[in-house]
Amino acid sequence: MLETTVYKHLLVPIDDTNLSIDLIGQAVALAHPLKARIDFVHVQTDPARSLGGDAELLRLTAPDVYAYTYQGRARTLLAKAEAAARALGVPCGSSLVSADQAASAIVEAAHRLACDLIVMASHAHRSKLSRVFSSDTLAVLSNAGLPVLITTTHEPALAARVIGVIRDEHRAMAAAIHAWLALLDAPVVSAADQAEVADLMRATLHYVQDFPVKVHHPKEEAQLFRHLRARTSQVDAELDELERQHGREAQLIASVSAHLDNYAAADAAHRNSAAAALRAEVERYAGFVWEHMGREEGVVLPAAQRCLTDTDWAEIDAVYAAGEALARQADTRLSLVLARVSRQVASRG
Repeated sequence: MLETTVYKHLLVPIDDTNLSIDLIGQAVALAHPLKARIDFVHVQTDPARSLGGDAELLRLTAPDVYAYTYQGRARTLLAKAEAAARALGVPCGSSLVSADQAASAIVEAAHRLACDLIVMASHAHRSKLSRVFSSDTLAVLSNAGLPVLITTTHEPALAARVIGVIRDEHRAMAAAIHAWLALLDAPVVSAADQAEVADLMRATLHYVQDFPVKVHHPKEEAQLFRHLRARTSQVDAELDELERQHGREAQLIASVSAHLDNYAAADAAHRNSAAAALRAEVERYAGFVWEHMGREEGVVLPAAQRCLTDTDWAEIDAVYAAGEALARQADTRLSLVLARVSRQVASRG
């Protein structure tokens, strides 16, 4: 049996799959009661190899696509993972590693960061052996030199897939908020820095306005909430409150936007006070979002798992699948902005 009480530093490798969405939640749930730290790692293989040698051409002809494929998307995966950990107060960090072999990079990261447990998912394939261990998982198990916990070996069922999408979209919202706070935390010493901060915050704000407010919330109400109301009345009060909060969120976002305009227009003498007022408004919005997500993930999603039928989940999943292209487009936009935020914050020390 796994002696969970001894583990204080977890390494969690993640990739761009549904299994990783679930893995992040399981790892955070494991780390929280242990007061353990999590380091998330995403291993990026050689882009030239994965594109058959066309990566440099893509970089020159479509730099936004290249940035998303090889920088932005990976940064967003890690930002979402950190957001999930922060939501429960779990200390965390993340790193993006370029390597030819994922398994060796995972093992190296675990030792470099002095982790005492690797928590990872194993992807199911067609052969009998690979249903148990993928090649990367087996290589990590063979060479890690420390305990490895395998959390899942199969693709999620309909209910888990829908809930995974909802949680992933929640983490994207959280990542956007953390990006705002990171921008406001880094020192601003010039008008050019101030203009860049305002531009990046506006870009992230547009994502929040265009996807969570206009797509994510209405989809929840029309699908998940509607089906749940039809099956039980036990959480009607909670659903009513969440729907009221969906309306309230637009007002809070408008206030953040107004404070952002004030910050962007502030002269050097008033820059710090405008930044402080903007940060206070962002923190007020963040507190609202954390409370909202806590209600939904702590009460509504468990109730849905108990009460909804396979037919309900199939109908909800079909609607979510139909909107996958729009969700991907929004995620791409956010990824590009987060990559710019990371570079801008790093440049300001």
